[in-house]
Amino acid sequence: MALLPILVAPDPRLKLKAKPVASVDARVARLMEDMLETMYAAPGIGLAAPQVGESLRVIVVDVGKGEEERAPLRMANPEIAWASEESIPFEEGCLSLPEQYADVTRPRAVRVRYLDEAGAAREIEAEGLLAVCIQHEMDHLEGTLFVDHLSVLRRGMIMKRLQKAMNDKTA
Repeated sequence: MALLPILVAPDPRLKLKAKPVASVDARVARLMEDMLETMYAAPGIGLAAPQVGESLRVIVVDVGKGEEERAPLRMANPEIAWASEESIPFEEGCLSLPEQYADVTRPRAVRVRYLDEAGAAREIEAEGLLAVCIQHEMDHLEGTLFVDHLSVLRRGMIMKRLQKAMNDKTA
């Protein structure tokens, strides 16, 4: 496995719509494993292929607390089959917007269809943090960042803080 570089906003590749995976072959399965290793090292609870420069509809998530409770999900071509009418606000962050956080309101629960690391069709029902994480990562497949759900003013403030932090690191 290999650690992959994580793209940071405003990298234009983060705004592209990802392409569907034709099949989960050895390359895609390897990408999923590399993405998990990268996500754990970051550390984070979700990562989408566009965040590592791969314009493919692939995400990985794991909301387990600590190594002993890991429960990684590897998803290719995820699609929301159902979303609850009830929504919840959740403070979100993103590995592509380091150290930036804001409340985003999303459906409390979702049912998602996807292909797993072996190419088998699966369906999962998720709620709470797992549902939020899956929806957040699926947004990346559409070229959407969590800040795109915020007001123009709030998004601008976060992007300005991110740019300042990046400038401070290179100074």
